[in-house]
Amino acid sequence: MAGNIATLTSANFDETVRSADTPVLVDFWAEWCGPCKAIAPVLNELATEQAGKLQIGKLNVDDHGDIAMRFNVMSIPTLIVFKNGEAVKRLVGAKGKGQLLQELAEFLPASR
Repeated sequence: MAGNIATLTSANFDETVRSADTPVLVDFWAEWCGPCKAIAPVLNELATEQAGKLQIGKLNVDDHGDIAMRFNVMSIPTLIVFKNGEAVKRLVGAKGKGQLLQELAEFLPASR
């Protein structure tokens, strides 16, 4: 994982998502998932470029299925945006960086 991406677990998930002062994008993924691996570099770039505006965390659904079940994650990768501790947007499937930025634009301050 990149330095800017938090590894989320059943133990730290709620605290991390609730205590964040920026939106949190959680990547629900698994080691065996090809599309999950395909979007990992995109998420790493976003974590660096959007530092201070957006937090990114990854949750392995095989290791922490209880959290995946709580949010009805049926297919991966699923990306869920949390704002003020609430799930506010869900994106399913691998997306390119441009498309992902468009989908997340409402949560990011406008660039000047």
